[in-house]
Amino acid sequence: MSWTNELYRVYELAKDTEAGKGMLPLSHSTANAQIEVTVSEAGEFVSAAEVAKDNSVTIIPVTEDSGARANGITPMPLADKLVYIAGDYPQYAEGKRADNSEYFKAYMEQLGGWCKSEYSHYAITAIYAYLEKRQLLHDLVESGIIEVDEVSGKFTDKKLNAIAQEDAFVRFIVSGRELCCTWLDKDLHRLFQEYYESTLGSCGLSYADGKTGAITYKHPAKIRNSGDKAKLISANDSTNYTFRGRFANKEEAFAVSYEFSQKVHIALKWLISRQYVSHVKEKTGEVVTYNPFSFDTLQLLVWNSALGFVPRVTESIFDMFSETEEYDATLRFPDMLDRMFRSGRESALPESKVMIMGLDAATTGRLSIAMYSELSESDFYANLKKWHSGTAWRRYNAKLGKVVTDSCSLPLIAKCLYGTEQGGMLECDKKQMGDTVLRLLPCVTEGKRLPHDVVARLCVNASSPLSYEKEYNHRNVLETACALIRKEQAEHGNNLYCKGEINMAYDPNCTDRSYLYGCLLAIADKAESDTYEGEKRVTNARRLWSAFAARPYQTWQIIEERIEPYLEKDQGKMVWYTKKLNEIMAKMSPEDFTDNSRLSPMYLLGFHHYNALLWGGNNNTDNNGED
Repeated sequence: MSWTNELYRVYELAKDTEAGKGMLPLSHSTANAQIEVTVSEAGEFVSAAEVAKDNSVTIIPVTEDSGARANGITPMPLADKLVYIAGDYPQYAEGKRADNSEYFKAYMEQLGGWCKSEYSHYAITAIYAYLEKRQLLHDLVESGIIEVDEVSGKFTDKKLNAIAQEDAFVRFIVSGRELCCTWLDKDLHRLFQEYYESTLGSCGLSYADGKTGAITYKHPAKIRNSGDKAKLISANDSTNYTFRGRFANKEEAFAVSYEFSQKVHIALKWLISRQYVSHVKEKTGEVVTYNPFSFDTLQLLVWNSALGFVPRVTESIFDMFSETEEYDATLRFPDMLDRMFRSGRESALPESKVMIMGLDAATTGRLSIAMYSELSESDFYANLKKWHSGTAWRRYNAKLGKVVTDSCSLPLIAKCLYGTEQGGMLECDKKQMGDTVLRLLPCVTEGKRLPHDVVARLCVNASSPLSYEKEYNHRNVLETACALIRKEQAEHGNNLYCKGEINMAYDPNCTDRSYLYGCLLAIADKAESDTYEGEKRVTNARRLWSAFAARPYQTWQIIEERIEPYLEKDQGKMVWYTKKLNEIMAKMSPEDFTDNSRLSPMYLLGFHHYNALLWGGNNNTDNNGED
């Protein structure tokens, strides 16, 4: 299990570093708290408050059972839900858990064991003394945190951060000699860790690292976020054909020590938490925190053995560049690549590796490793550079308001493949997005070839401009298709769609039939649109685009006939565009021109190249500024 060994190394490497301060202690997890209760050192109620959603993530001590709880009565050691910690819960609750006596008893017995041990803490003693009074809910009602019905005296339907009142999670502050926020107190974390280690059961051989230690079969959940119930390692089925006759029981098949499991899972959670970034919305100024490696149930994770800089492998070079430094218009694209990856290469050790992992949940309770690979850091950066240089294309950047050379991001490819227009933008199903990103990721990180069906579908979508209400969405699809055509051509020795390398700009020496027909389509489109005088309409070239790709000679005659009345409005434009058409036709043999068979994807390149040429190499004025 190389991935477990690498995660174990991450824990050992990071635990004593400044960055590792955000790592969870052993025997701890996180939960989202809705209520914060302050008690005095003498065990008296002081105050209560509702926890803001953006401050709700709480570090809590956990046992093997509580850290993996799903059903049954398994209390947390300290912070927990009201049903466990409120002795007066039956007075306010209805339903099957209205009698919480067994829950409360189990919780108080567990907390009492910690209080009586040599690892006790004044804050724990204070909380225990307060909860023994069985008046928590009474105090919360009096404080206005919990709302009850005036007639029945039972819980109302009020929600606390979208959670029903009766299911609220409570954390504690103890005031006295000093203010102790229990979820942040390092001494409290250490004391519980030492206390719990003293209670662990018999030892055995851990198959993961070959050491002797307390064996566990209950592994942590909450890997991707604090609300995640899926577990990566699980063994709770001992009937029927579980062991296929090879082993008598689960102990023979699988054994991992509690310490090893804790360190691996804590390191995994920490690495995922490091991937979160904050973004300020331009229109509202709102700060949004998100994980750019998260796609629905799929969670990607990339790290190196030295815990150094690792680029975001799913994004375009411009997106990555703009996150680290301001865009410099004077830089050439190869220089952007070099600058982007220089910090990673300079921090790389000769023996350092990069690990790429994909975690996905097919069900609520089970997390699978959808992909895992290890690469030397030099190979990783070489593959990344190969992807970004190979998918580079001239495309319009709405943020800059100009055409720049940029590579393809994997989410953009997924949207161009399967997206539909929603709110004027291309959006696709989140699950489909994740599946596409996972499928294309080896092309980025391992240098594998593009799947041909991906390029083929993009070409089909780019050949259907009427499928898009907004012209800039079709342009996005067209630019992405051209980029991947160029990439696939290079992967096949520059001999797949034509002979030679595909350029990003118009090639006047190219005599490929499809390429030249694409140039004709661009001229017809621009010639007609120039006569609209600011009016936004669909040109005949775009209206007949799909038919043109399938039957170019036949459809071109129709397009040529339909644009004549537009050109006759302006004799100057008619002469200029007629000259351009004749220049392209002169490069085609009569046989090629009258060939009515379907065009190859090269015609998309011809259209895009000549369209950029006609617009002066810059699409600033395209689409009437809709971008």
